[in-house]
Amino acid sequence: MKKRPVVIFIVGSILLIVLLIALSTGASLFLGEAPMVASDKVAVIKIEGVILDSEDVVKQLKKYSENDAVKAIVLRIDSPGGAVVPSQEIYEEVYKVRQNNKQKIVTSMGSVAASGGYYIAAASDKIVANPGTLTGSIGVIMEFATAEELMNKIGVKSEVIKSGAKKDVGNPMRAMTPEERLYLQGVIDDTHTQFVEAVAKGRNMKKEAVWQIADGGVFTGRQAKALGLVDEMGDLQDAIKLAGKLGNIEGEPNVVQEDKKNSIWDILKGEDVSGLFRGALQSALPRLLYLYNAPSVR
Repeated sequence: MKKRPVVIFIVGSILLIVLLIALSTGASLFLGEAPMVASDKVAVIKIEGVILDSEDVVKQLKKYSENDAVKAIVLRIDSPGGAVVPSQEIYEEVYKVRQNNKQKIVTSMGSVAASGGYYIAAASDKIVANPGTLTGSIGVIMEFATAEELMNKIGVKSEVIKSGAKKDVGNPMRAMTPEERLYLQGVIDDTHTQFVEAVAKGRNMKKEAVWQIADGGVFTGRQAKALGLVDEMGDLQDAIKLAGKLGNIEGEPNVVQEDKKNSIWDILKGEDVSGLFRGALQSALPRLLYLYNAPSVR
């Protein structure tokens, strides 16, 4: 009889966990993406914060582009940009949707859609920005920290064995040589050219015209429109209406989007913790960035 409370406690705990999992799964069905019933829809995909990974956005683009109920897609971008490769991967997927001509794809810019954020936007059919949106910043940056003087003060010395002269370029334990700086500048220049070519291709602009404004500077939405980088002034709702119109949807379009709320089951699995750890690790690594105002956003 003395063991009965313990048994009841264990059984109760198991039932509670099962109930929480069931509730979180059910909530994800109701709070998550709206069911795809057979009516014309506009899908909204959010790209927010520093861009370090493309997997989730590319997955959504593929899913919505293959659904006949979705007549148009809106990218809601509120991002200063991020790593080069994820920005390029999302750009290519957006451009594929545009080229397939099955759905129209419209970008809605929030407070900021600069550098990698603009890189992605350039692939869409139309771009809608608020007058005060910060956008543009067509440029590339790569940062390295140097701790050579600090290491000398505390008596720590780094020994490197390498297979070639350029293998440890950017080593934080020593100052960069003029030859290494010139070498990395070549890498930056080539990546910058890729940015200019992507904007020219996506916006149907001459590369010479893009080069004239590709000094890394930002523009307001209104300035960007005057330069041909943006099509219309408006907010997210205006972009959704435009997407519906381009998708030949009559009346107010039905909107579908994924909900980013984390379920209890995600927390129990530890996905949030691993995601934060992965993001922190990626942020600490030297890499090429299509990123506006890099020092303040990391």
